[in-house]
Amino acid sequence: MNEDLVLQIKDLVVHYETEDADVHAVNGIDIEIAKKRTLGLVGETGAGKTTTALSILNLVPNPPGVIKQGEIWLDGENVLEMKPHELEHMRGNDVAMIFQDPMTALNPVMTVGDQIGESIMLHQGLDKKAAFEKAKEMLKMVGIAESRAYDYPHQFSGGMKQRVVIAIALACNPKLLIADEPTTALDVTIQAQVLELMKQLIREKEMSMLLITHDLGVVAEVCEDVAVVYAGRIVEKGTADDVFNHMRHPYTEGLFDSLPNLKQRGEELVPIQGLMPDPSDLPPGCAFAPRCPYATEACTKAVPALQSVEGSATHFVACTAYADPDFKLRRNRDGK
Repeated sequence: MNEDLVLQIKDLVVHYETEDADVHAVNGIDIEIAKKRTLGLVGETGAGKTTTALSILNLVPNPPGVIKQGEIWLDGENVLEMKPHELEHMRGNDVAMIFQDPMTALNPVMTVGDQIGESIMLHQGLDKKAAFEKAKEMLKMVGIAESRAYDYPHQFSGGMKQRVVIAIALACNPKLLIADEPTTALDVTIQAQVLELMKQLIREKEMSMLLITHDLGVVAEVCEDVAVVYAGRIVEKGTADDVFNHMRHPYTEGLFDSLPNLKQRGEELVPIQGLMPDPSDLPPGCAFAPRCPYATEACTKAVPALQSVEGSATHFVACTAYADPDFKLRRNRDGK
């Protein structure tokens, strides 16, 4: 594994095998996150984003989930080959996760101080009193008064609960923070505060982050790198500038077309036609072909490989049509 990378996922395949169907949730994902960098994993609901995150922690529920193939390297260690005691040490210590719903992420019958302190006792070996004092410091760091350490989750607002969850995740200074839709349950004003807090803490603690979201605005605010996922595959990845300003995949274009244009308020939205395919019955070839306005017969024959964009060392796209030198997305063609 490259020493500059904190996370490297190679050809990850995850299925959920039930009596009714074999659900192909993740279908060969490759992801790299450099030290002190933030990667945004973007896609619709059901694209395989959360399953990818759970795989990093080796927490895919089994049964029915099965990691069929692939490698997950975390700071030089292969997560999928770790023994149970090694996984326990890694979770919360080297990698921490912020879940999308703070209401269900916290224990309602424990004070928030005890919940933060629990992780500190487990991973840093402090006694209960010392861990509770450290928990108070963590609350202060996320903008909550230390005296609130004695309060229970129901005494906090949604935004405050999410700050508590962030404090728990950062308590042991992890190398990698996984944030799964961390602002979905929050209103817009609180969302901005939480994102600003996360940016500040990541910068101060010099950690890396995998941000899972369907919100391109959040990605633009927080992430240096972006990977767009569709039906369990990465269809485009690169720096934020590559993907936002020089997009090459029709699905990426569709995501941006479905957003309101603040500069041209009268412009109609252009939704992506159709629905994401059933992961238990994926179409042959490119999974996006049935919804793609540029699709040709060749797109239905073979799954396109991720290839580098001409002239760029950081930008990659998986698109059969892109191989045609005359192909150009409408957005790039219109200069929008």
